[in-house]
This record gives sequence, C-alpha cells and structure tokens, in this order.
Amino acid sequence: MLQNRVDIRGNGLMDKMEKLITERKCGKFFYNGHGKPILPQRSMKALKKTLKYGDFLIKSKKIVAGCKAVIFFMCVLMVISISFSVSALETPRIKWQNGGCFSSWCETGWYSSPAVADLDEDGKQEVIGASYSIFVLNGEDGSLKYRVDPEGGRVWPGVVVADIDGDGHKEFATAHGSGYLHLFNHDGTLRWTVNPISRELRGLSACDLDGDGSMELVVTGAVSSKVNTWVYEHDGSLRNGWPQLADESGYAYGVFNDNAAVGDLDGDGSVEIIVPSDVHYICAYDSWGTPLPTNEIYGDKAWGKVGVWESLEVELRGWGECGGERKERYRTNFAHGAALMCDFDKDGVREIVATGNVYDCAIGHPPGQYNGIYIFNSDRSRFKWNGLNWEDAPVDTGSPLTEDYNIIENNQPNPIVADLDGDGIEEILYSSYDGKVHAFWLDKTEHGEWPFSVHDSSEGYMRFASEPVASDLDGDGSCEVLFTSWVEKGSGRTGDLFVLNSEGKLLHRVPLPEAYGSPDWNGGLAAPTLADIDGDPDLEIIVNTAHSGFVAYDLPGTSNAVVHWGTGRGNMQRTGIAPTLTPTPPEPVSPQTLKIELN
Repeated sequence: MLQNRVDIRGNGLMDKMEKLITERKCGKFFYNGHGKPILPQRSMKALKKTLKYGDFLIKSKKIVAGCKAVIFFMCVLMVISISFSVSALETPRIKWQNGGCFSSWCETGWYSSPAVADLDEDGKQEVIGASYSIFVLNGEDGSLKYRVDPEGGRVWPGVVVADIDGDGHKEFATAHGSGYLHLFNHDGTLRWTVNPISRELRGLSACDLDGDGSMELVVTGAVSSKVNTWVYEHDGSLRNGWPQLADESGYAYGVFNDNAAVGDLDGDGSVEIIVPSDVHYICAYDSWGTPLPTNEIYGDKAWGKVGVWESLEVELRGWGECGGERKERYRTNFAHGAALMCDFDKDGVREIVATGNVYDCAIGHPPGQYNGIYIFNSDRSRFKWNGLNWEDAPVDTGSPLTEDYNIIENNQPNPIVADLDGDGIEEILYSSYDGKVHAFWLDKTEHGEWPFSVHDSSEGYMRFASEPVASDLDGDGSCEVLFTSWVEKGSGRTGDLFVLNSEGKLLHRVPLPEAYGSPDWNGGLAAPTLADIDGDPDLEIIVNTAHSGFVAYDLPGTSNAVVHWGTGRGNMQRTGIAPTLTPTPPEPVSPQTLKIELN
C-alpha cells in the first residue's frame, strides 16, 4: 500500500504544526528512526483544515500555494519535501507454540492476558502467563524457565507485573479461583498470599493509590454480596477503608469479569477506583474507599445510588416502570461490564467508559438485548462535548448469539480506546456477544467496514472474539487492530488471529494451533499482548490459548510501531488506562528555501 508522507523541516512551520498537534486540533505527530518529523497522510486530512503558513495549505499529495496575485504566483517556503514509501504489513508468522504445556496436554487458558517483562534483569524478556499454574517462559523460544502452582483455581484476570514495593525490582501478582491473591518475587518465590473470599477473584489491578512510591493491589470477586472489592498494601495488609461496598451509599453485587478501572480521574494527583458489578449501578470510590459524589442533577447521591438506564430521562427520575414503553424497561447490567478511563476532550479530566448488558427489566436478566457503551464524566453525568452527544441512549448493536457458556465460553465486552484514524481523538472498541468487534467514533457511529464479524452462520458453529489490542504497526499514523477468536464447544475447530486496518478491513487471518490433546475446540479468550520478546526490531504478539498453551507470532515490519493499547486492560498493571504516547524529539534541522511557481 502506497503511503504518502510529508517531512517538515521549516522552523516556523514546524512550530505551528507542533502547536496545533499539542492542542489536539489535528493528527498525531511522529518521528522516524532518524529523528525526522513525519506527518502521516491520514493526519493531513485533519491538518489541512487548520494549518496555514502564509498562504500555503498542505493537502494529501500536493502543495498548493495561494498567493493573492493576479497573473502569477510565487512563494517562498522553508522546506517541505514529499517522500513516498511502500508499506505492506506481512502475515504474522508463528514463532513458538505450546508454551507451558505438558507432554500430552495443556492447562485450560481463560481470560488472563499474558504479561511481558525482564524479570531477572538479564536484558531478555520473559513471558509470564497464567491458566491455573503460572508459567514463566523465555521470550525468544517459549521454553519454560519455571512454573509455579500456587493455591487457588483458575486465573481469570491478566497477570500483573510491576515494582510493587518500590525496591527497583519487578514482582508479579495473580488472582485465582477460591479467592486467592498471590504476590511473587521476580524469581518466582512467593512473597505473600491473602485469601479474602472463598469465591473466585476475577479482577486484579496494581496502582500507587497514595503516591508513597509503593503500589497497592485491587481485587474484585465473583461474590453473592455487595462487598466485592478489596485493596491490599504492598506488604499484603488490608488497606484502611476496605473492603467495599460496606455501607448503604450504593448498590453492588458480584464482579464477574475484570471490570475495575483504577486511575486519577480529575488530575488532582489522587487515585479513584471505578467498579461496575452485577447490578444496574456503578460504584466509584476514592483511594480510602469513600464513595464518590455525583453531579447535582442527581441530588446528593453517590455514584452507586444512580441507576444506569438507557434513557437519561428515566435515569434522572431515579426509577423506571419496568413495563410499557421501551424507555421505562431498558436498563444495563454490569456483571461482565468493564470500565476504562480516557480524557477524550483533553481538558485534563478523564471520562469513564463502561460496556454493559442492556436488558428489558419487564422480562428480567438474562436475556440481554445488546451490549451498550456509556461515557460518563467524572461526576457521573453523561458525556457531551463539541456536538458529540453521549447523553442519549447507547447504540443498539444487536442481540446475543447466545449467553450460554455450556455452548460457547462467554464473550467479555472489555472496551479499549485507540486513535484509529490519527485525528487525535480516541475511538472505542470492544467485542460483543453478537459475534462482532465494534469500533465507535465519538459521533456514535461505526465508520468504514466496522463492525467486523468473526461469526459466520454458514459455518454451522459460533465464534466470539477476545478483547482487542491496537497499534500503529507500520508507523503510517493509523492503527491496526488485532484480536483472537474462539469457537463453539464440540465443533472440533480452532479460532484465529485477526489483523484489521483502522477502517475495519481484514488484512490477515491466521489460524491458531489446534487443541493439544483431547479437547474438541480451541481459540484465544484472553486479550493478546504486543511486545518485543526476542530483542529484534519488530513486535511479537503473544496469545493465551484455551487448549494449546501460550503461542507467539512474529509481526514482521513493525520496527516503527506505536502501541496504543497493547495488552489486556491497557497495561501490565491492568488499570484500564491506555499508555501515554510520547514521540522521540527530532534532531534540529537548518531551514531551507524552496521557490515554487504555479501556472
């Protein structure tokens, strides 16, 4: 695919361009490996609307000079050179497979996204994956360094890797069935264990809640109680103010997915925790467990006392009839509805995105009607900005193929954010139980060829898709989207690894390995992870499969990749926040003069 790029080396033009991009008025600015500033063609579309230097306008393949002369035009430009480069993403190539498997079988992999880190500080990356056991694998070839088999059942949430105690060395943490939370040293020795509940822990995040240089661990449980969230200090002691919800300030129940988002919402340096759960309410707390207040439009209620209805009118009233017209019946359950934080309007305050299962309360839940997206401001009011209205009802994307995990393991609609088109504003993506991966722009529409369906009814069996990841793999300024799929039980089939472009067009579809041993289906339920695991210039993608262990693929031609959302829940701390993208500053270039005469 021919990509048109513009290199800009004029000081005045550069300053104005960087100012515009800093203000988020046009596309993202990138630098190539030689420190030369590059503006991708997709960003020119946004740039040409806002950037003027003298009477010049930059357009996709031409430089148009518009001087106010009658007979001829002649202008002087510091330097704009147009370069063309051919870029075509190659097919992912399998690097290794069956990582962590035994001689004739593999432990079942669930929704736990693998982590990548140099645990032993030898300059080489390890893959840390969990199914029931925890496997630490050599990134280069997938060979086993060591295996840990701690107390507890399966591992649902992604493996957390971070310097938890602030000693300069990485630790890793896992949350298990039977309510076990473990923290391990970098060599796999157990640091400590806590067991707050007997039910499964399905959420795990790490964050420095109080700015003291050490991290706390936040876990959520699949419980039959409104007390569903625990916070532990770096030494394993229970943090003051937790667990929650411990009073009558809200409604909550079990958390049946890795739902919590943890981060600084309002830019004040303190951390907030957002916890959707198995009710039509979302709870929000400060770092000490105090419920967060809402906008005055909801009176004096905390977050957890404001129900989430499809209709804002009914939501403001505080209750629906559960009968009659649709607005009185449709509300949203968040048992599997994950949240994330993102500053869409770039005002320094993050918004909250949550995907939920919209249902008809006249019938009950289940069944779900569709997976809907909500964007809330930090005060729980619905997001509305610059003509983009998220106060209205979510887009109805369609009913589920099934919600019966006896037929096919459930889809988890974890949302992600990524600037797909390079215009400086993030889009929202998630996979749904309708068998599709959706991508919504902030105008609440899906552009290009989105949504993308992994399910094909002509196959005779169902497919679901994992949480996606997103990266500008070839450095052209637009994001590719990658995810895996899995298939119906008993189908004898396997899922695939998909690579799509920013418009939802399929670039590559690569079958995952067949099930290893006796299982009659396979695929990847967990978000894959993008990382360089072998020290070469390119990225790899690592997949936790259901029945063929951990699998890695080379992604050729990705040495200039910019990762927007690279693993489950956005980062190795699993906080539901995308990493900050910081370009490498360019080397200074002397200005030049170019004379252009236009007929």
